[in-house]
Amino acid sequence: MPDRLEMNLLLDFYGELLTEKQQEICDLYYRQDLSLQEIAELMKISRAAVHDTLSRCRKELSHYEEILQMVKSSIHRREIYTKIKSISGQNVSELIDKCIETEIGGNYE
Repeated sequence: MPDRLEMNLLLDFYGELLTEKQQEICDLYYRQDLSLQEIAELMKISRAAVHDTLSRCRKELSHYEEILQMVKSSIHRREIYTKIKSISGQNVSELIDKCIETEIGGNYE
């Protein structure tokens, strides 16, 4: 099962592919750190429905990543940027910083 950091990355890249309700539940759970019970009460659904939705979303988002590998590619690019930055001059370093800033989701280190 993906951890919270991985789920947030998956949501950054593929979250728009979920339904609005799925997005809201994932946001409440993974980003706002609400419990299943708190989400159930807030959305006026059962705790089991929240659990099932989160489970379905994890599977969907993991499946998208398995096929598209956008998160893996982004992480790999960031590692390369860091290596280039460590061996380059100031001008290149500034350009690398701009490249890093363009990556979806910001800094997950």
